[in-house]
Amino acid sequence: MSKYFSRGLFYYVAADYLAALLSWVLFFLYRKIYLEFYPFHFTWAELSNSNFLYGVLTVPPFWILTHALFDSYRNIYRMSRLTEFFRTISTLLIGSVIIFFILVLNDIHYYAEGYKSYYYSFFALFGFHFIILSLFRLSILQFAKNQIKKGKISFRTLLIGSSTYATNFHEALQKTNVSNYYNFIGFATVFEKPKSNFKKNLTEFPHLGQIDQLESILDSYDVEEVILALEPTETDVTQNLLNTLAGRDILIKVIPDLYEILLGKVKMNNVYGEVLIEISPQYMPVWFSIIKRLMDIFCSICFLTIFSPLYLFISIKVWLSSKGPIFYKQERIGHLGKPFLILKFRSMYLDSEKTGPQLSTDNDDRCTPWGKIMRKYRLDELPQFWNVLIGDMSLVGPRPERKFYLDQIAQKAPHVRHLLKVRPGITSWGQVKFGYASDVDEMIQRLKYDILYIENISLGLDIKILFYTVVVILQGRGK
Repeated sequence: MSKYFSRGLFYYVAADYLAALLSWVLFFLYRKIYLEFYPFHFTWAELSNSNFLYGVLTVPPFWILTHALFDSYRNIYRMSRLTEFFRTISTLLIGSVIIFFILVLNDIHYYAEGYKSYYYSFFALFGFHFIILSLFRLSILQFAKNQIKKGKISFRTLLIGSSTYATNFHEALQKTNVSNYYNFIGFATVFEKPKSNFKKNLTEFPHLGQIDQLESILDSYDVEEVILALEPTETDVTQNLLNTLAGRDILIKVIPDLYEILLGKVKMNNVYGEVLIEISPQYMPVWFSIIKRLMDIFCSICFLTIFSPLYLFISIKVWLSSKGPIFYKQERIGHLGKPFLILKFRSMYLDSEKTGPQLSTDNDDRCTPWGKIMRKYRLDELPQFWNVLIGDMSLVGPRPERKFYLDQIAQKAPHVRHLLKVRPGITSWGQVKFGYASDVDEMIQRLKYDILYIENISLGLDIKILFYTVVVILQGRGK
């Protein structure tokens, strides 16, 4: 499916670029012919106008970036044509205003119409682009829908359920115009065997196992979507499943009950589709992800450059403190469960974990004297700005853990996997509150603040956490 997604997205972006280019050419011709009264047969030398060429070079990339910020570039096979139509209108209005004031306003001359030239120019700028872009986008999305209807494109889907609730959903789905969207690879049951009221018509799919085997099922069958068709009485099972699925690049859909519909949790625009609550693995909107990532890159470059003398000083101190490398690398679990090597200044003597993974305590004799000072002021964490720069981490986010401890935490607090929805960070809300954790229980205490951060994530909150991190460092309250 990934190759179809990449190919479809490429065509979508290419169409946006071409639409931006064509609309700019038409807008320029309109200005010359209808506003500046050039004869229709004016020479092509006019197209060498500096403003025209500047627009050709800058306007299409500007529109691509703008559409990306407004979350237009997703899987085209999951897009709604109506939603994209209104998204296109709002994006073009905002972008056209920006282009008008930057490129067009100072280039408008007064003619007989007076200020009407401004209005004509703006509506032409918006109108040409809207017509061309809408035709291109709706054509591509219609083609994508046809591919799904013909069964040429589908998503590998796992159905979880073991009662009439699941079979009724499957029966209803077969009567809709989106049934080919799902490529059911099989089903998983809550219990060892389906319940007595489990209809036979679902047995055409292979029974892949129980939900306690879900991790291996997801890995073995390359699942892209999961549908939870559980009874309302199985709420605790649903929560455990959501915890297991959290942090994976899988679209989760839950069959709601009437109460959830009345609460307004169900949003849908497909008249013939089945009623489902979608839980996307993309926790942040694209525009926010881009801004947060740009802030990470800018701050990391600035910090690594400005404080390079400090890095040199710490490196010398680590080298003189004890035998061993200056930097310490350790595998941690990052965004969507992907492992990466976290970088730190070495604060402990060599072979400090001969007997296995251990957490550091306040008076840890494994730490060198200089290592204790570094940990107090969190200087050992400074190399992680490199992890931020290359994309393994963010400035602010839940602290990444080793798989060894992540599994231990999950036994007591399964919702720890929700932390994998975002990039881990150098600092976090939990880190500001608790510092370094000395045991699994402290990790779980810190967990609720990291979950709270994800649920309230914003640039303002990031800045506030960074501010309090600086306060903690200056006060030497790092553990």
